[in-house]
Amino acid sequence: MKSLLLTIAAVATIAINVHAEQDTTKVKMKKDTVARSLPSPLPNLPFPTSDWDGAPLVGADATAPIYPLQKALKATKTRFRFYGWADVGGDISSSKHSNAPTSYDLVPNSVQLDQVGLKFDLQPNTVQTDHVSFGFLSTTIFGTDYRYTTGLGYFSNQLLQHNNKYGFDPAEMYGLIYFPKIADGMLLKVGRFISPADIEAQWATDNYLYSHSLMFTVDPYTFTGAQATFKLGTYWQLEVGIHGGNDMAPWSHSAQLNGLLMARWVSRDNNDSVYGGINSLGNGDYTQRHDDLQMVVATWGHKFNETFHMMTEVYYIWQYHALVGGTPIQGPPQPFYTNVGAGAPIPGAAQAVGAVNYFQIKVSSHDYISIRNGYLSDPQGNRTGFATSYSDHTIGFVHHFNDYIRIRPEIRYERAYADGVTPYDNGTKKDQYTAAMDLIVRF
Repeated sequence: MKSLLLTIAAVATIAINVHAEQDTTKVKMKKDTVARSLPSPLPNLPFPTSDWDGAPLVGADATAPIYPLQKALKATKTRFRFYGWADVGGDISSSKHSNAPTSYDLVPNSVQLDQVGLKFDLQPNTVQTDHVSFGFLSTTIFGTDYRYTTGLGYFSNQLLQHNNKYGFDPAEMYGLIYFPKIADGMLLKVGRFISPADIEAQWATDNYLYSHSLMFTVDPYTFTGAQATFKLGTYWQLEVGIHGGNDMAPWSHSAQLNGLLMARWVSRDNNDSVYGGINSLGNGDYTQRHDDLQMVVATWGHKFNETFHMMTEVYYIWQYHALVGGTPIQGPPQPFYTNVGAGAPIPGAAQAVGAVNYFQIKVSSHDYISIRNGYLSDPQGNRTGFATSYSDHTIGFVHHFNDYIRIRPEIRYERAYADGVTPYDNGTKKDQYTAAMDLIVRF
């Protein structure tokens, strides 16, 4: 582990030393404001994000808009933001009891409160280069979606001991410090944060579609540790970090030290972005019945024109001495999820490969179509509890009524390919059809 951290530190030092050779072109954004990153390649509407791949951008203003709650309280003369959203969804499914391993629309033929989120947000000013700037972010959710963000040690008994349908999770809690004189600016994040890279963020407001691909159902969700993002000219960023492992607090009995090393590149015409690297590398030992996922990941975004763009992500995950099904839920089985208890030991390395492509078609300033095709190989059953490969195929239409309200109807088909393996509807079906829709209201 010591050699791993020394290697990461050496790579970061080399990159910072050569940053002066990068193009540091400044892009004029508006009067009296100079952004030191390229402008957003996508419009704020209708897409959920205007920047590639969700990486934190040093040199761009990350301050959120002022939403209705803050306006109603007349707290608008500040950079501090507090806002939230509610997401209610339902589906019609070929399964009767459970849509698992599909995530987010877990309970078939019903309407559920997926998530209510509340954020407190103060972003440091990384556009300026004169002084150190501070900030923080806190995100707490309540709903069925807590099942996919839960981290051991963060009120995790709701899921891991009780298998509750509903729960809450303080999924993001971190402080931010911006150092303008390190490289072309360094942003230090300390606390609990969403794992990079990730097309499908955990928050409903930030996703192209209502449901999630199978590969994102089983990869790391959050890390707790420290991550430094270095700006290296206009087109490059480097991320270096350490954390206690996926989806667990550093003080939990399963935590292990892991390193993180990621890089982000954007083309000069801003039509391509590649963001990838190692987001978790350590001993990779499944410890005390909890995953310690090791992961190599890369995301590529490409803009064809103002109407069409796509996002593609691939990953390779592995760990050692793991169990079928990974981290077990010890609570009682529920009709919507019966795959509880510890699975059988897996000798050697448990591995998984995932890939997903999102293809977006802008229909109007308030509407788009998203076509998603995903693949997951889980040969030992460590990630889903079933040793098979899967594909999932989704077409969705997203309509914004205004800046604060949107709906996301979709249709989806998925299946498992190994002979005799039936993962769906509590282990009784080989494939599954769903028609689903959610309603998001920002406040």
